[in-house]
Amino acid sequence: MNGPEIHVSFAPELHLFVASKYTAAGPAPVVTDGSSTLGHVVESLGVPLTEVGRLVADGAEVAVSHVPGAGESIEVQAVERPQRIPGAPLRFLLDVHLGTLARRLRLLGVDAAYTNEDPGDAALATLSAKERRVLLSRDRGLLRRREIWAGAFVYSDRPDDQLRDVLGRFAPALAPWTRCTACNGGLADADKNSVSEHLEHGTQRTYDVFAQCTACGRVYWRGAHHARLEAIVEKALRDSTA
Repeated sequence: MNGPEIHVSFAPELHLFVASKYTAAGPAPVVTDGSSTLGHVVESLGVPLTEVGRLVADGAEVAVSHVPGAGESIEVQAVERPQRIPGAPLRFLLDVHLGTLARRLRLLGVDAAYTNEDPGDAALATLSAKERRVLLSRDRGLLRRREIWAGAFVYSDRPDDQLRDVLGRFAPALAPWTRCTACNGGLADADKNSVSEHLEHGTQRTYDVFAQCTACGRVYWRGAHHARLEAIVEKALRDSTA
């Protein structure tokens, strides 16, 4: 670029996306081409617009379509938390690398679409728009696709931190034990006799309370892993009311 020089500062939450010269105290100079929008400039510096909150130019809030002029001082703020997503029930779509997070969201009753076969960036973006789902990903390039309806960068590679991040950012309504962790379908109480063909003899003898997915037919009971799952649920519920 060889045009007007502006000065840009980023909120601390956005520092991981940008070069070190933009994380120092005070705004850093950026040379623009004089015609690109502020949204384009911010993305060119490494920050997906899904992570951007208010944009402030010389003290006044501006839109991503604003074309910055010479000498302007730009503040790029992070999204406010909890972030409200208008226009649809809050539903998520996760890329192929976030399978554990998808299962944990479903455990909590959160609508989380996911497949362990990678459909490709274009298909994910299209599905986000078609079903009006918030696309969750650690892929900045994917989150820059214009087709997506809404998106969010997942900041950690640790499932515990990922779950806490998503719940803290979006504050979805939680309804634990109501959704199939395998396919995202709804669960219904099931009579032991009606699901007996899906159970091994030891399970039939030991357990009496069952639920079954209304979509894929998978059967659930409070087995050996229930205590670990219960701990995840209880922590999420505590954090949501803190």
